[in-house]
Amino acid sequence: MIIAQTIRAKLSEKLAPTRIDIVDDSHRHAGHSGARPEGETHFTVTVVSEVFAGMTRVARQRVVYRILADELAGRVHALSLSTLTPAEDKPATV
Repeated sequence: MIIAQTIRAKLSEKLAPTRIDIVDDSHRHAGHSGARPEGETHFTVTVVSEVFAGMTRVARQRVVYRILADELAGRVHALSLSTLTPAEDKPATV
């Protein structure tokens, strides 16, 4: 999982996240546009970082897209993003 490791390293360096989850969903997109048999083309990424405080959802996603510009221009076809602050990353209470 070279691409996933690159995504983790870049986001960790730039955002100092308190949590980062990366799931390779490529197998779920077999036969779709941008899919490759070897995978690592479609990812679900959750990043929790204080850097996102005060930003809109769109602004947060733009930050991530800028950080991962090289990957998105190449191998990565799609990212599903969840970008949260640590305060937003609290479990829901019943």
